[in-house]
Amino acid sequence: QMMRGTSTESRVQEISEISRSLKSLARELDIPVLAVSQLSRAVEARPDQIPKLSDLRESGSIEQDADVVLFIYREDRVKKDTNKPNIAEIIVGKHRNGPTGKIELYFDENHVTFKSLEKRYTE
Repeated sequence: QMMRGTSTESRVQEISEISRSLKSLARELDIPVLAVSQLSRAVEARPDQIPKLSDLRESGSIEQDADVVLFIYREDRVKKDTNKPNIAEIIVGKHRNGPTGKIELYFDENHVTFKSLEKRYTE
């Protein structure tokens, strides 16, 4: 949260003001607005460390104002003995007009890119 609201407000009020302003901007200009938020440390206290909406830092207004909230989760960053090296889960934590869920992608660390996983089905 590097943006700042008016200096006389609390940080929660600042984040709420910024969140509402971004939502208004998106509606006014009819454009998507992408905002990035830190997570609270509460996620680190859970064994699986899978992020959820309540982990958005400093204000519930981000969760409330957002139409879509995405999280990136990598099991290999939490568990050293995982069978999913370099696999990232893109978690759709909120989707105002659609389904939530997750999709797995390959994370290419050398090029810092995500790639589709090739799915093979045997019949």
